Amino acid sequence: MSATQTLVLNTQQMSQKIQRMAWEIYEQNHAEKNIIVAGIAKRGFVLAERIAKILANISEIEVILVSVQLDKANPLGTPIEVDEVDFTNQTVVLVDDVLKSGKTLMYGAQYFMQKQLKKLTTAVLIDRNYKRYPIKADVVGLSLSTTMQEHVAVELGNKEAVYLQ
Repeated sequence: MSATQTLVLNTQQMSQKIQRMAWEIYEQNHAEKNIIVAGIAKRGFVLAERIAKILANISEIEVILVSVQLDKANPLGTPIEVDEVDFTNQTVVLVDDVLKSGKTLMYGAQYFMQKQLKKLTTAVLIDRNYKRYPIKADVVGLSLSTTMQEHVAVELGNKEAVYLQ
């Protein structure tokens, strides 16, 4: 860790936030028979995997995990790719690691708005509150007020942590 990084969440705190997010998703969807958890690649998908695993352990809901591939820098330049699943009348939770401007989440949600869903909600580990697009996260691990120049780095995998750079 460099001198310009500030630890925001350590491994244990991240685990607690992710557990709480899964419980909140369950609470909002307890009557559903199944839920599609769609993670925006790459870190959003890793987070979605964690949430899906917890949901499967704490509930009787069938959890279907799908990957959402989109070009975050140029979302209109490349078609969005999503694993083949029948989304008709399904409940979808769209997951990403950080919500800053809302651009990535908005374009990810746009794909699902073209489907005949029962319900679409969004979940992010970190909400930075700098939205330029009309989208919000329904489930948030941590709201973090930062300057526009600062960067939030989320590490998922062997060593898990959130840093402010």
